[in-house]
Amino acid sequence: MTVAEVRSWPWSLWAAQIRAILRLELGKTFFNRRAWWIYLAALAPVILTTGHSIATLYIDQMSHGLHTDVKAYAGIFQFGYLRVFLFFGCAILFTNLFRGEVLAKTLHYYFLSPVRREVIAAGKYLAGLAAACVLYSVSVALCHITTFMHFGPRFEEFYFAGGGLEQLAAYVGVTLLACIGYGAVFTLMGLLFKNPMIPAAVVMIWEGLNTFLPPALKKISVVFYLKSLCPVDVPVPGPLSFLVQDAAPVPAWLAVPGVLLLSLLAVIYAGRRVRRFEISYAE
Repeated sequence: MTVAEVRSWPWSLWAAQIRAILRLELGKTFFNRRAWWIYLAALAPVILTTGHSIATLYIDQMSHGLHTDVKAYAGIFQFGYLRVFLFFGCAILFTNLFRGEVLAKTLHYYFLSPVRREVIAAGKYLAGLAAACVLYSVSVALCHITTFMHFGPRFEEFYFAGGGLEQLAAYVGVTLLACIGYGAVFTLMGLLFKNPMIPAAVVMIWEGLNTFLPPALKKISVVFYLKSLCPVDVPVPGPLSFLVQDAAPVPAWLAVPGVLLLSLLAVIYAGRRVRRFEISYAE
């Protein structure tokens, strides 16, 4: 394949088709009757942190300091968001991009249209990515704010003079990167497996055990690179700490391109896979 052949491809037509699919899929994603699982996974941490602030303000009477809540939020983000809430939400959202259409018996409308299947895959992935990024970046920001809002004047000092905004920006950035990585992986799973929830559960267990894996195996995981980008480290407390095998965190200049490259390869392979995807509504 030469550069001239690549330049001759109808890029403007494909871009217009992707935009059309993106608009259509966004409406289906946000207003789908199955979307309540995704909203629940995004709102659950906010409800928990809001309840924590209310209880601290009116019951606990500020018996702990700001540093304690900084550690607490880091733990919620790394062990709650990355391994449970965001992971679970992305698994449902992206595996249903194609499997949901099969269950609804509507995928053939896409395949009968004069659009390349790779373009359909790209448009669906971008729609799922836009929905996931909006929901979970807003959720992470609200969760961060509600974690510290009970500190009163110290809340403003923490955000504008104590590095709070920088931490929040880092957490939102990691969230967007997580949506890109997990979204690509689960989009591909939705095309490879008739029941993608089973391999998704296997991946969830693997990501959850990442802390206790040997250093060489830690690197075969998305969460390891995301954790390296988090602004606050969270050690494993209690008796499980002796099972932890430390591994040097990956620098940002390597972690970010690594996750993006993995995502790009997964989306490209998904585009190739969808060319051979066969619809069987009877199954």
